[in-house]
Amino acid sequence: MALIVHKYGGTSMGSVERIKNVAKRVAKWHKAGHKLVVVPSAMSGETNRLLGLAKEISAQPDPRELDAIAATGEQVSVGLLAIALREQGIEAVSYAGWQVPIKTDSAFTKARISDIEGTRVLADLDAGRVVVITGFQGIDPDGHVTTLGRGGSDTSAVAVAAALNAEECLIYTDVDGVYTTDPRVVDEARRLDKVTFEEMLEMASLGSKILQIRSVEFAGKYQVKTRVLSSLTDPMMSLDEEMCSGTLITFEEDEEMEKAVISGIAFQRDEAKITVRGVPDRPGIAYQILGPIADANIDVDMIIQNQSVDGKTDFTFTVPRGEYQRAMTLLQSNVKDHIAAADVLGDPKVSKVSVVGVGMRSHVGIASKAFRTLSEEGINIQLISTSEIKISVLIDEKYMELAVRALHKAFELDQA
Repeated sequence: MALIVHKYGGTSMGSVERIKNVAKRVAKWHKAGHKLVVVPSAMSGETNRLLGLAKEISAQPDPRELDAIAATGEQVSVGLLAIALREQGIEAVSYAGWQVPIKTDSAFTKARISDIEGTRVLADLDAGRVVVITGFQGIDPDGHVTTLGRGGSDTSAVAVAAALNAEECLIYTDVDGVYTTDPRVVDEARRLDKVTFEEMLEMASLGSKILQIRSVEFAGKYQVKTRVLSSLTDPMMSLDEEMCSGTLITFEEDEEMEKAVISGIAFQRDEAKITVRGVPDRPGIAYQILGPIADANIDVDMIIQNQSVDGKTDFTFTVPRGEYQRAMTLLQSNVKDHIAAADVLGDPKVSKVSVVGVGMRSHVGIASKAFRTLSEEGINIQLISTSEIKISVLIDEKYMELAVRALHKAFELDQA
């Protein structure tokens, strides 16, 4: 039978009872003949609790020590799950990331995986054991424990699946798959049976919280077949039924998927817009504006530069709302000292709404339909950004939910 990786999120591991249910589900797969590696997150809320303790002691804790603290949450989870599996009559062994080892760089609190040594894990699997590995963490070249940043357990699971050449990586969450949009915004949102890696990558980058974006990048790069499904279903449901549930993220488009021009409407609520007006239109000016922003580790998203008029242009970009004040402070200082710009303007109350679908490649008129829909609802578009399979617009935040509902209906995403 196949080698399968299971990943369980914090909600799935949120109590002793839920951990027992996870053990029952894993035991079912193992008894069916599959080799199982399980990557659990810390129990729900535990990482926040641990980091909160550190923040009570210091406003700016050392990142290395934060990783040492945060990593303990997953270590508790793997130990408890291994015990629960043994209670199910399954021989199981748990490992921290450094014991595998999962090798990373030294960027504490946001490390990136460089290599995974699979020999030890494969030997345990060949001996008939279920292997339980901490998500979210690894070890750097100097032997220090590192963490991969929030949502890093998804990345750990997909990376382990890639390193072990697993047949499939199953991401168990508290939702039953990927939807055409957030069901809390649109009642008619529909679960997708399949979605391409490209579409899932766009959705993850545009605010969908189903999967961490780096895990999708990993899955696409190494072509790891990935399925998102619910851990809150009956753990003893038939294996055939479970293997067909949720949403399959594929790396190949098929004829059926081409029929769906648009797969989903994604959105980000907490955006902020910054415009540097009257910028001298000369080589290197974009770097002079965005360089200090990048050096401050502030993510920049949409970037628009207007046509030059009399040697001057306006330069507009978006940042996460939580970084707005810091970005404005940096820019105002930089503009005053180094860039002969007229002014820096900002708006911290904007949102981004995006139409996503691989069908855009072979269908015309998608953009005009989206723009017409928003116009009919009286929604003004402030910025537009496009890719081969995505159209994003920046709008006033008070119109975000209206825009999502209108676009979802216009592209008939409520129709099966």
